[in-house]
Amino acid sequence: MAQYAACPAFQLGRPRYDQSTFLGRLRHFVAIIDPSTLFVSEKRLRECVKLLEDFQHGKLPPGVTDLQLWEAQKVKQAIIHPDTGEKIFMPFRMSGYVPFGTPIVVGLLLPNQTVVSTIFWQWLNQSHNACVNYSNRNATKPTPTSTFLQGYFGAVTSAVSLAVGLNVLIQRANRLSPATQIIIQRLIPFPAVASANICNVGLMRHNELSEGIDVLDGNGNVVGSSKIAAKHAIMETAFTRVVLPMPIFVLPPIIMSYLEKLPFLQTNRRLLLPIHSLVCLATFSLSLPLAISLFPQMSQIEVSQLEPEIAMATNSKVVTYNKGL
Repeated sequence: MAQYAACPAFQLGRPRYDQSTFLGRLRHFVAIIDPSTLFVSEKRLRECVKLLEDFQHGKLPPGVTDLQLWEAQKVKQAIIHPDTGEKIFMPFRMSGYVPFGTPIVVGLLLPNQTVVSTIFWQWLNQSHNACVNYSNRNATKPTPTSTFLQGYFGAVTSAVSLAVGLNVLIQRANRLSPATQIIIQRLIPFPAVASANICNVGLMRHNELSEGIDVLDGNGNVVGSSKIAAKHAIMETAFTRVVLPMPIFVLPPIIMSYLEKLPFLQTNRRLLLPIHSLVCLATFSLSLPLAISLFPQMSQIEVSQLEPEIAMATNSKVVTYNKGL
C-alpha cells in the first residue's frame, strides 16, 4: 500500500501529484525544474516520447512500471513545450532557469554598482527573462515577433530606468550613512526587476488578451478561445513573477551584510564572491519552485465565468487552460 501511495497509477498527460494543493504543485514543479533533465540525451528523450506513445496506443512493452512512465513524462514535460510539441532551448527551460539565471542574480547584487554596470546587468536579466517567458508561454495561438520585441524593449526600459533612477536618488541622499546606503543599493534590484517582470509578461503576452487562449473540456478537447481565461493566465503568471524575485533579491543582501562582518571573511575577502554566489544559488533554488507552485500550470476555471459562446459549446461546468510558466 505504501508503494502504491508513493507511485500512483500512471495517467497520461495528468500530473503525478495532486494539483489542488500547494504541496502537490510544489512536488510537481520540483520535478519539472530538476536541472538533471538538462543533460538528457536526444536518444533518451526519443525513448521517453515513444514509451508514452506506446502507452497511449495500448502497445506498452511488458515489464514497464508506473514509475518508468512517470519518469518518461517528467523528461518530456521538462524539455518539450506542451502546446507546440517542440523542444525548448536549454537556457530558457524552467529546469535551466536557476543554473543560467544565478550568475545574473549575482551580478545584479554586486555592491558598488556603477550606472554602466547597473544597465548591463538589468539588460542581461530582462533579456533572459524575456526569452524564458516567450519559451514557456501559452502557445495555442501564434505570437508575432513584433510582440516579443515590444515586451523585450518595454521590460528592459522599465528595469533600467527604475534601477538607475533609484541608484541616483540613494547616492544623493546625504543623510544616510554609507553602510545604510550600501544595504539600500543592494535592495534596489528587487523593485526594478519586479516591475519589469510585470511589464515583460504583460507586453509579451498581450496578444492573448485580444485573441484569447484555448480552453479544454474534461476529455482534453478544445471548447473554444477565451479572452477571460487569457486574462486570468496572464495575471497569475505576472503575480508569480513578482513573488519569485522577492527572496532572491532581498535575502542575499541581508545575509551578506551580516556575513561580511565575520572576522573570517574580514581576513579572507576573496571568499566573499564565492559565498555570495552560493547564497544566491540557495535562495534562487528555493524561491523558484515556491513561486511557480502558487498556481497550477494547467489551471481550471468555471464555464459560468467565461464568454457565453464557451458555455454554449460544452456541457462541462469547469474547463482547463494552460497558464504558461
